[in-house]
Amino acid sequence: MRIQEVAYARSSDKGDHVDISVFAYTEESYQKLSQMLTAERVRQFFEPMGIGAVECYPVPNLLALKFVVKNALDGGGARSIRADNQGKTWSGALLRLAQEQWGG
Repeated sequence: MRIQEVAYARSSDKGDHVDISVFAYTEESYQKLSQMLTAERVRQFFEPMGIGAVECYPVPNLLALKFVVKNALDGGGARSIRADNQGKTWSGALLRLAQEQWGG
């Protein structure tokens, strides 16, 4: 099963930080995602990009996990010379991480 079949994600940039929220379609999917997508696993995945700490905020009433990736944008949109210095594409990357481990 692909994660895109059981959840969707949104992301945005907040200065030098990225917010990523993953929303499960069902309670069962939310429970699986809660076990698989930990702050530590997300940090390991994005570590090659030179990020800081990752915080996870479960939002069970929305069947969502919100991740805040600190110091992820090399100073943010106005300060960075990175090709993609905004956080809008990070949700797609996180969905690929989960897809690799979802078991299908």
